[in-house]
Amino acid sequence: MQHDASWRWKVIVAFAAVYIIWGSTYLAIRVGVQQLPPALFAGSRFVVAGILLALYARLSGQKFPTHMREWRTIAITALFMLVGANGLVVWGEQWVPSNQAALIVATTALWLAGFGTLGEHGQKLGTRTVLGLAVGFFGVAMLMLPERGFSLEHFGAQLAVLAACPLWAAGSMVAKRSRLTTPPLMVAAMQSLVAGIVFCGIGFPLGEAARWSWSAEAMAALAFLIVFGSCFAYAAYIWLLHEVSPAALGTYAYINPLVAVVLGWLVLQETLNANQLAGMVVILIGVMLVSIARPKVITAPSQRT
Repeated sequence: MQHDASWRWKVIVAFAAVYIIWGSTYLAIRVGVQQLPPALFAGSRFVVAGILLALYARLSGQKFPTHMREWRTIAITALFMLVGANGLVVWGEQWVPSNQAALIVATTALWLAGFGTLGEHGQKLGTRTVLGLAVGFFGVAMLMLPERGFSLEHFGAQLAVLAACPLWAAGSMVAKRSRLTTPPLMVAAMQSLVAGIVFCGIGFPLGEAARWSWSAEAMAALAFLIVFGSCFAYAAYIWLLHEVSPAALGTYAYINPLVAVVLGWLVLQETLNANQLAGMVVILIGVMLVSIARPKVITAPSQRT
């Protein structure tokens, strides 16, 4: 019983990190990409975070992955979640406001529900879930409706952020269903290093080093993403992947936007027009319908059959 109580406290702390910290990372990314080139911005974040996580994991007695199968899974999930999904969000936020990006990313919960139906252990979608999926994607369409005429460049950035959602959900499901023997913290470290190396391999040939800025604002955004976004929140997310159901985990997708909207308004004076506000409400309704329709009982691993 004491073990279960300790486990529940770990779950609460991990969820708090994913809910609150990740909601604030959209602001930090928006600030960073205004002064730093996107690939090297993301690459430096993940390389440093990966090194820090790996050092802490080794000091805690955790070993590096030894089997090729585990390295393959780590590489695949890193490419889907960090390079693909996070990379598209970083690139898109050069034009998309942080609050709007977070609202679009809220649809990740819908993709998680959809991908949760696939495979041998997939769950069929109920009527309420299907309705929630339809409502959520309608909300995205409303959110992406241009305020003053059609801008292909801005719309392309919105589509990039939207494309990040299925990539993140797919990577998450691969990670969850892979029975890795490597501890979650070391997995997060190796994923970060893989992603960081890939991003740097993209940024340097593109000449992004010449556009690097050492301004205090840019470095503060980068440091926040390294320490809080990656070392705390991402590590917490990887741990939760193996501890709770996809439905419970997916709830972060409709808490993050609320944090991002408030911070975007307070710090960057970002606003949402009437169509986008309506889209926000519709997306959150859709995500909540999906989450309510799926079981959310959180039990310790030892209590599961």
